[in-house]
Amino acid sequence: MQTAIIALLGLASLFTALLLMFILPGIRYFAWGILALGAALIAVAIIIDFKRVRGALVSRRGKLGLSTTVMVSLFIGIILLANAISVGNYHRFDFTGLAQFTLTSQTKGVLARLHKPVEIVRFFTPAIPLTVRSYAENLLAEYQNYTDQLTVREIDPELRPDEARQYGIDRFGSTYGAVVFRSTEGQRQVFGPQIAGEAEHAFTSAILEVTGTRQKKVYFLTGHGESSIHQDYNSARSGLRDNLFQVGELDLVATPAVPADAAVLVIAGPQQPLVSGELEIIKAYLENDGRVFILLNPNPYQGLRQLISEWGLDIQDGILIDPTSYVAPNRDSPLVPRTRNSFGLAETYFPGATAVIPREEVPGNVKLDALVWTSREAWLEQDFAIGEEPEQDEQVDRQGPLAIGALVSTAPTDQAEASKGTRLIVIGDSDFASNRNFHNGNNGDLFLSAVSWLTAGEEIISVDRKVLATRRLLLNPEEVKFLHISSMGLLPLLLLAAGGYVWWRRK
Repeated sequence: MQTAIIALLGLASLFTALLLMFILPGIRYFAWGILALGAALIAVAIIIDFKRVRGALVSRRGKLGLSTTVMVSLFIGIILLANAISVGNYHRFDFTGLAQFTLTSQTKGVLARLHKPVEIVRFFTPAIPLTVRSYAENLLAEYQNYTDQLTVREIDPELRPDEARQYGIDRFGSTYGAVVFRSTEGQRQVFGPQIAGEAEHAFTSAILEVTGTRQKKVYFLTGHGESSIHQDYNSARSGLRDNLFQVGELDLVATPAVPADAAVLVIAGPQQPLVSGELEIIKAYLENDGRVFILLNPNPYQGLRQLISEWGLDIQDGILIDPTSYVAPNRDSPLVPRTRNSFGLAETYFPGATAVIPREEVPGNVKLDALVWTSREAWLEQDFAIGEEPEQDEQVDRQGPLAIGALVSTAPTDQAEASKGTRLIVIGDSDFASNRNFHNGNNGDLFLSAVSWLTAGEEIISVDRKVLATRRLLLNPEEVKFLHISSMGLLPLLLLAAGGYVWWRRK
C-alpha cells in the first residue's frame, strides 16, 4: 500500500512539473526540480517492490503492456520534447503568397543597424477600424523581434487628451489614428490612412528620419512630357520606395541645379526637347561624378543625342526588330534572355525600342559595357509601320547584334574618398518600366538593379514589394508555335495512343 502511494505521488509530481513548464515557463528550473522529485519517487517505489514489478513485467500480459507503454511514452516524449524546444526557439512561418506578414530584407537591415532608442506611441480610439489598429500593433511587434531599441505603447487620445497634445496629435490624428515615432533627431507622425496603404515603408522611413539616418533620393526629371511617377511610373516609384529610396520630381526650370541629395537623376522618355540650359546643368552634373539614368524612345530629340554622344554612345533613328526573339505577336518588342544581359535576369522585353550604339572614338577615361542586347538576326528598322510585316533592307538597316542598353562609367577623378566617378545608364526604351510592363518578366528587377548599379551601394538586396502583380505570359515565336500545335493536336494524339495501347493489350 505504501509503495502504491509513493508511485502515485511520483506520477503526480511528474504531471505537475510538465504542467508548470507549459503554463509558467519563467519558473522552468523549479519545474525541473519537481520533475526530478517525481522520477525519484517512482524509482524508490520500483526498488521497494521490485519482485512484484519484475513478476508483472516478465509475464505475457506484462510484456504486451510494457511494449505498449514504451511506444506511447516515446510518442508523448517526442511531442513534449518538440514543444520544449519550441518554447526556447521561437520562429514564425509566413505561408501567404505575398509574404504580407514578413518584414522586407531592407527593414530587417535597418533594425539590425539601429543603435539609438526609438519611442513609438500608437494613438488609437475604439472608433478606429480594428484592421488598422491590429495591423499596426502586429507590425510593430514584428519590428521588436529584430531590435531591442524600440519601446511601444498605446494611448487613447480621447481619454488622455493632454498627453496626446504633447505628441502633437491634432483632431485629424485623433479621428483617423496615428503612430508617433520619437528619438534623438525629432519626431515623425504616421497617420491611419498611411498605415493602411504603406505601413512598413512609412514606419521604416520614420525610424530612419528620427534617428538621423539620411536616405538617398532618386529624382525624376519633369517638364518635358516625361513618364510621371504618379501615373505611368507609379510601380517604379513604389519599388524604389520599398527599397528605402526617397523619390521626387525635378524641374530644372524652377530649380536650376541638381540637388545635392540626389543619388540618381532619371530622365524617362521626354516628349519635348530639353532647352540648352537644362542640358548644360545635366552635363555639369555628370562631369562632377553624377549618376544619370536615361530612358529613351525611338527617334529622340537632338539635344539628348548630343549629351549622350559625349560619353561614347550614338542613338540612330529606327526601331529594333528581332525576328528570332520577341514577345509574340509584337515583332517590335525584343525579348532578351539571361544570356544577353549583364545583370543575369531571366527575361526582359522592350516594346518599341531603339539601339544604343557605341562610337568608334570613346574618351580615354570612359568604360562602356552592354547592358542588354539583341540576337545576331536583329536589325534596326528604318521604315517600321504598325500592322505591316517588317522586312530588312540590308542597304539601309543596321545589322545586329545591337545593344538596347549600355553602362557607362569613369574612374574617380582623384583619390579623395568623396570622388566616386561618373555612372550613366542609357536604355533605348522607356515603356519597359511603365506600370503596364514593370511586373512582367524581370522588367522591374532590371529597373531597380540599374538604380542599384548607379548608386554603387547595397540598398537593393531583393525586390520585396508586397503587391499582387498581374504578370503577362511572355512567349517567343517557337513557344507560340508549340502552344498552337499542342493545343490542336496533343490531346487527340494522347487519346489515340491510349486507345491503341488498350486495343493491343486486349488483342
